[in-house]
Amino acid sequence: MQNQLESLSKKVKEHQKVHRNFFIKLRKKTPKNLDAIMEKLHEEEFKKADCLQCANCCKTTSPIFTKKDIERISKFFRIKTRQFIDMYLHLDEDQDYVLNGSPCTFLAADNSCNIYEVRPKACREYPHTDRKSFEKISDLTLRNLAICPATFNIVEALRAKLK
Repeated sequence: MQNQLESLSKKVKEHQKVHRNFFIKLRKKTPKNLDAIMEKLHEEEFKKADCLQCANCCKTTSPIFTKKDIERISKFFRIKTRQFIDMYLHLDEDQDYVLNGSPCTFLAADNSCNIYEVRPKACREYPHTDRKSFEKISDLTLRNLAICPATFNIVEALRAKLK
């Protein structure tokens, strides 16, 4: 898997300008059926992708924790929300709650999630490639290309489909 992630980093750098230009064009002229295309590409890719083999998102980035996430996870741990925040989170430059560090505190040795059933919304939706109005999250997708091999594959499949 480490070789695949190193290869991903190289491919992302090689395609950086192409991807940026692709998303600029996509925002300017969005196909009416883009959400349906993305949903299908997302489903196809995640039939093949094994997130438990990779877990690079959990190893390198922090999700944003919403108030509801914090309340739900605190309840799961049977602690007060303030205690959960003090133990695991801090406010970032955008005033969003994020984890104190990487890898994720809740990532187990086998790459599974110790709080999977109550994980943050951002984790449940990652890598956001099946989100409605996909063209509006191009900056997020461009960042996720370097983190998630499945995102890279989905974007490449989309580029091929829209040529």
